[in-house]
Amino acid sequence: MKKSSVKSGKQTETRIGFGYDIHRMVEGRELILGGLKINHPKGLLGHSDGDVVIHTICDSLLGSVGAGEIGVYFPPTDLAIMGISSRAIAEKVLEILEKKEAKINQIDVTIVAEEPKIKPHYENIKKSLSEIFKTKPEDVSFKAKSMEGLGEVGKGEAIICYAVSAVKIKK
Repeated sequence: MKKSSVKSGKQTETRIGFGYDIHRMVEGRELILGGLKINHPKGLLGHSDGDVVIHTICDSLLGSVGAGEIGVYFPPTDLAIMGISSRAIAEKVLEILEKKEAKINQIDVTIVAEEPKIKPHYENIKKSLSEIFKTKPEDVSFKAKSMEGLGEVGKGEAIICYAVSAVKIKK
């Protein structure tokens, strides 16, 4: 890992984390992606608001500092947090990063969805993610791919998301 000195005299190390999530699409739920409500007849099923994008980023950030995954902090068996906003999950992850003296360098996200069309929402989602994760918009990459009609995602029954995050952590 690349190390450099910082003003405090401590060394920093760049760490990488990977995240993955999938949620089933169902009628009767709002579709929340990257912290934004997207107008669509189906939403994502989940214990929280189902924001597959924020969940994936949070898992990648937790992975970068060796802190597990969001299910450890927000177990799906905890009925007290049923319907929790994924923004609250992101806040908890940011607290964990702060305690570990880690700062986000970059977030790179790829969402895989047949519907809705994601490209019209790129800039708004990117801006939302930079606000939620308290980073500059140029440090967030957000893109979408389709499954060309293949599998559950291709039939519009689910959405997959992948994310890689880089952080600098004091050692």
